[in-house]
Amino acid sequence: MILISLEEQIKYRLVNGNKAYFANRTLFKSKLISKTAKIRLYKTLIRPVVTYACETWVLKETIKQKLLIFERKFLRRIFGPNRGTDNYRRIKTNNELNKLIKNQNIVNHIRSLRIGWLGHLIRMDDQRLVKRLYTWKPIGDRDVGRPEIRWEDDTMNDLRKIKVTNLNVARDRLAWRRIVEKAKTFTSEVVVP
Repeated sequence: MILISLEEQIKYRLVNGNKAYFANRTLFKSKLISKTAKIRLYKTLIRPVVTYACETWVLKETIKQKLLIFERKFLRRIFGPNRGTDNYRRIKTNNELNKLIKNQNIVNHIRSLRIGWLGHLIRMDDQRLVKRLYTWKPIGDRDVGRPEIRWEDDTMNDLRKIKVTNLNVARDRLAWRRIVEKAKTFTSEVVVP
């Protein structure tokens, strides 16, 4: 079995996302379909191809930027340029695109799916294999040097950003669902135009 890095997997997913776009290009270029419908098409046809099984990803800053660049490319195609004075056209800035999609970008989508999966893990019966693997602690010493960021650390950092400190909330599905919804529109990161 050949193991490939997460960066290579995401690169492959982005290529497949482009293929999904170009397979449906006539829908996205059609003047008969509204922009909101095109956004819904993007979220149902292209985004799932890119984010399949993203609940287990550890998002480094470089990966986040690649995913955001990929998404903004399609959003600029959907929304088109701004028309200024004298019919001057300029592309929409990242902040303008973020406002148009109400900050529900692909990184926040992945963040909410990971938080949802964490809640599922917490509620899971202790005898299930997935739960046993999650709580398992390896025997032995770690390698010298700074350890890589683990999935749990990354997800807990996301929870800290949206000000969730008590993981016992995950036992209540409705309360946890509200937390997941809050993560979908999280907006503390500075978006550079």
